[in-house]
Amino acid sequence: MENQFWYSILPQIYYLGQMLLAIVLGGVVGWQREVRGKAAGARTYALVTAGSALFTILSTVAFPGDQARVAAQIVTGIGFLGAGAILHRESRIVGLTTAAGLWIAAAIGMAVGLRYYFFAIIGTLMILGVLMINEKKIVHTDDDAKDEIEEE
Repeated sequence: MENQFWYSILPQIYYLGQMLLAIVLGGVVGWQREVRGKAAGARTYALVTAGSALFTILSTVAFPGDQARVAAQIVTGIGFLGAGAILHRESRIVGLTTAAGLWIAAAIGMAVGLRYYFFAIIGTLMILGVLMINEKKIVHTDDDAKDEIEEE
């Protein structure tokens, strides 16, 4: 009887490890966004990666023959979350990078849930690289030229 208890608990401990990895990976991406002063930070990204990992784990354990349905619903749910992050201010649209970041964070969580750890870790590093590119230093607009003229 006692051995049966441990046999049922051990896989769940492994799943908790997967969720912990998802939280760490999402938290790292979210921390970078937080440092940049963005609205969605470490907690938001960690929750998205952990949630998608948990849904993915549950789909593989509870619905072994029909895992794709749960994965499709994760993508749909994140779409709604991302749509809420996009705002229209004055003549600009803000939040597109946040929405895309949450979308890819869900994909990272799904990769962890499916035990693609290397893919999830390298993917996280690649995403960090993309997010660290400061587009304002790469792309010069007419406003930049006006600022330079006014400074002289």
